Amino acid sequence: MTALLAVEDLDVRHGLLQAVRQVSLELAEGETLALVGANGAGKTTLLRAIAGAHRPAGGRILLEGHDITNRQAHRRAKLGIALVPEGRRLFPDLTVEENLRVAGAARRPGPWTVREVVRAFPLLEPLLRKRAASLSGGEQQATAIGRALMTNPRVLLLDEVSLGLAPIVVDDVYRSLTRLIEGGATILLVEQDLARAMRVADRVACMLEGRVVLEGARGELTREQVTEAYFGLRRREATA
Repeated sequence: MTALLAVEDLDVRHGLLQAVRQVSLELAEGETLALVGANGAGKTTLLRAIAGAHRPAGGRILLEGHDITNRQAHRRAKLGIALVPEGRRLFPDLTVEENLRVAGAARRPGPWTVREVVRAFPLLEPLLRKRAASLSGGEQQATAIGRALMTNPRVLLLDEVSLGLAPIVVDDVYRSLTRLIEGGATILLVEQDLARAMRVADRVACMLEGRVVLEGARGELTREQVTEAYFGLRRREATA
């Protein structure tokens, strides 16, 4: 069966720095893949390359078997790839509802509307007329995910969902995220919180120095295995 999203031998550079090295991943429809790793491992660069915000130096990106490696970011969005970037990047002077509707203006056919986003993220209902600049970090994150959903994506790319948020706020965001997953959303999730990543994902892939060094189904990997890969402990032991 053809994967909904496939990354094949992808290389991505920042000038002379190779941030992503020969990465291959597949994501089936309705699956959640958590991508974990320390700062600088290449996770954000990989998501940006998939979304079309960073041109790869080599390899391919396929959506349902079709090569989209050279498609521009807005073309990929129309095909159904939506990125929620680190830092949220909302329009600060627009209200929550306006931020949602701006994304919906170029939406694909599908079920997501402002009403459905509010049902998925109930904390947004009393905030619809508030300016994005006045929101808390958790409220901004919920708005950013909702904005991506308004495009009716086939693949949702989430970068650092819990970064900079208080634990109780992260709990709220992840409750809504769990509802999306249970509803059949296809998600590639970048997350530094190993415990949360391993609770919600079907599969986990760990990146280290630009490479995927460990990948497997959630039930097949232990917390210890992922932690060792996360910090490169096995590699250090092998070279000691």
